Amino acid sequence: MVLPFGAFPPLTGRAARRGFLFAAAGAYGPEDERGLSGAGTQDSLAAMDRRRLLALGASSLAAAALPVSAAAPDLALLPNAPPPIGRAERAARLAKAQRLMREQGLSALLIEPGASLVYFTGVQWWRSERLTAAVIPAEGEILVVTPFFEEPSVRETLDTAAEIRTWQEHEDPTALVAGWLRDKKLASGAVGVEETVRFFAVEGLQTHLPGVAVRSGAGVVRACRMIKSPAEIALMQHASDITVAAYRHTVPRIERGMTPGDIGAIMNAATRALGGSPEFELILLGEASAYPHGSGKPQAVRDGEVVLMDCGCTFKGYQSDISRTLVFGEPTKRQRTVWDHMRRGQQIAFEAAQVGVEAGKVDDAVRAYYGKLGYGPDYKLPGTSHRTGHGIGMDGHEPINFVRGERTRLAPGMCLSNEPGIYIPGEFGIRLEDCLHMTAQGPKWFSQPPASIDRPV
Repeated sequence: MVLPFGAFPPLTGRAARRGFLFAAAGAYGPEDERGLSGAGTQDSLAAMDRRRLLALGASSLAAAALPVSAAAPDLALLPNAPPPIGRAERAARLAKAQRLMREQGLSALLIEPGASLVYFTGVQWWRSERLTAAVIPAEGEILVVTPFFEEPSVRETLDTAAEIRTWQEHEDPTALVAGWLRDKKLASGAVGVEETVRFFAVEGLQTHLPGVAVRSGAGVVRACRMIKSPAEIALMQHASDITVAAYRHTVPRIERGMTPGDIGAIMNAATRALGGSPEFELILLGEASAYPHGSGKPQAVRDGEVVLMDCGCTFKGYQSDISRTLVFGEPTKRQRTVWDHMRRGQQIAFEAAQVGVEAGKVDDAVRAYYGKLGYGPDYKLPGTSHRTGHGIGMDGHEPINFVRGERTRLAPGMCLSNEPGIYIPGEFGIRLEDCLHMTAQGPKWFSQPPASIDRPV
């Protein structure tokens, strides 16, 4: 399932769905087929932490509460952390969006809280029945509409020049938006709507501006956000480095009898100690690893069984997403063979991901290889039941995808995951996931894939 840019984590995305799905099993984490979630704001993280508390068992809660030892040398903050996105880059984003709006015949673009609002304005806010929104005109200064009593808080993260208009509890905020559009002589043009804006906001705008032309603004937002700048890629690289370091700390500490919650608590504590904000941690043990999003059945680490970990973090607004699969104890010949097949499939996807190639051809290349080995065909099991990869950036899942039929051609600055897992129902699954970014010379890994099942991290 692919959700549009900017869907906010407390409302949508893998965090919300998995938090409930795995509460009974003590496993909370990511979703391979996740749509676009939110921007990783303080409130979204707080909401996710509340869900984690519900998902963790008593032993996991105790483990999560323990501070990470400052004496652990592998948990020192990583050096050379890049700075957050600056005001100049945000201004360049707005300028690009406005150019695209003029080219596409849009007079204004309406955006609600979520990753896109942070991307263009810096405002880190949440969605509620009280509308806070930004309107980007095709030319000139943007508008921010927010409740009167929220204005000081909204200004704390606003990182661009903007007019702020506030509304009182008895007033309709969409009337403010309509009035501003009239004042700026934009009401007669087509108003673009970012694809996650809720219906009540659009309906209110149409009520106050009868006959206004409302169109999708997805083309503008996607054209901006799909191509990452060097500053964005540096932040994603650091987020990936944190997750890799957390894996290196966590995997040697996995013990017989541990639950997914126990392992996730170690991973999250390490991630925080390294300077990241945990975004998700899906831990699948034994047969549960055969199902991409796991099982609600109780799980525990056992000798000779697969441990599949899919974890990621947010660093200054940008995400990592890395999966590792190992066997607790000595792997069987079958486990080794499937692991090697999957690792080769991941490499085939990497080699196929070249500038100018349609993204769907990457998925095709993997399935052609797997088909020769007897997997599938297509999405059938045993084999790969989901797409080969998804876009990533401020959201864990963004357009575009490595999936059949995706015609968008790869271009420098695009960032995607590479995770063509192999799943054998009733037995186990193997998923290795590493993200890449496109350069003029071809793909480049954010995290280096593991060498073998014996060296999984």
